[in-house]
Amino acid sequence: MSKRTSEAARARIAAQREAYRKQEQRRRITMVVTVAVVAVVAVGIGWWSVAQSRSEELAGDLSPVTVQSDGTVVMAKPGVTAPVVDVYEDYQCPACRQMEETSGATLKNLATEGKAKVVYHMITIFGQEPTKGNSLRASSAARCIADGDKWLAYHEKLYKNQPSESVNGFTLDDLVKWGKEVGVTDSGFESCVRGQQKTAEHQEYSNKILSAQKITGTPTVMVNGKPLDSNTAFVPSALRDAIVNAAKG
Repeated sequence: MSKRTSEAARARIAAQREAYRKQEQRRRITMVVTVAVVAVVAVGIGWWSVAQSRSEELAGDLSPVTVQSDGTVVMAKPGVTAPVVDVYEDYQCPACRQMEETSGATLKNLATEGKAKVVYHMITIFGQEPTKGNSLRASSAARCIADGDKWLAYHEKLYKNQPSESVNGFTLDDLVKWGKEVGVTDSGFESCVRGQQKTAEHQEYSNKILSAQKITGTPTVMVNGKPLDSNTAFVPSALRDAIVNAAKG
């Protein structure tokens, strides 16, 4: 090979290497930009989802809350009788806790605005331990509270302290302590909780509701007797629309 041919070959190789280097650089830049865009989109979607889930803040003064003789709790302004929103929950149910976190404020606001009569039905859906015992202790303790406002605060407290489904939780000591923390001053509250005086009453009501309403899982939300799907119950804006539209219908 002549000197001139050798130089030409080296020049071609150098040019090819430089072209490959620039191509590889462009590929890396494209990859970095793509990853960044995907990350931004993912963050955006996550933010939108959270915003949708928590789109309502609690109003100021809430609607009156009344504990009924059968253990149900009604939240409604005087004279508001419809639409009726029945909420069937179990304190040990993780999905119930999630719905309380996402849609609880919407239900309270609709009642406060006079746009719904919200009725809470606490039941025990579980049949195995330790979840069954956890649920029974929590629901029975809540039944020991006659003051509606204190019941509502206790309701939220129980969900915030919901135990894992695999451990014994909602101990009697904790149930008494949480009641005092939300302002329950009834002298009979502690003995009612520790003696589990409302357990039989709760079980009877729970069995009655499960049979009569054909409930197979919690949470179950019904508007004027018609169940809502989870895509509605867990999305504040959709839940509000469903209840407001029911009032119009």
